[in-house]
Amino acid sequence: MLIMFIIIFSLIAYLMEIEKLISFDSLIIAFVQGFETEFLTAIMKFFSFIGSTVSVIIISIGSALYLYYVLRHRRELILLAITMIGSTLLNILLKSIFQRARPEINQIVFEEGFSFPSGHSMAAFSLYGILTFLLWRHIKTRIGRGLLLTINSLMILLIGLSRIYLGVHYPSDVIAAYAASGFWLFTVIWFFQWVQERRHNTTQAS
Repeated sequence: MLIMFIIIFSLIAYLMEIEKLISFDSLIIAFVQGFETEFLTAIMKFFSFIGSTVSVIIISIGSALYLYYVLRHRRELILLAITMIGSTLLNILLKSIFQRARPEINQIVFEEGFSFPSGHSMAAFSLYGILTFLLWRHIKTRIGRGLLLTINSLMILLIGLSRIYLGVHYPSDVIAAYAASGFWLFTVIWFFQWVQERRHNTTQAS
């Protein structure tokens, strides 16, 4: 899985550098913005706000409080913090490396800063991905787990789609963001499980 994310991100970054994504990005943007209405714009602005830094911080803090006071999981709290802080720093680093300008095609809202990869999309993938991992084991029913996976997947997709619709990101920005965040998320989860397994084996040995 990690290798797949690396390949996807590297391929998109390479094609972007040699300007082979212009037609793809323009086609997807035109298709998505072809559905533009005042009502849909309001919905997309809402999901874009949900993926903003302020909203992500609020949701992260709320999730941390739930993990600590309700589920009594301190280690999971650390995992959540590392996931979100690391994802943010990785996004800042990648933006500074690639320095891609934002699209100039029908910007419904205005955003400053570089475009590649999408910060909203990376934050959404990291946040709702790690929440799915942390809450999955506490939901025993198939329906409950299905709802958890469906809702969190929709949040990730709609936040990414909102950025394309609003004209502040190329589709390739969003796809690359999912790949970069997916790599970070699975790396952190793998390390967390490895530490947990070592602690379990050490406890049994003693």
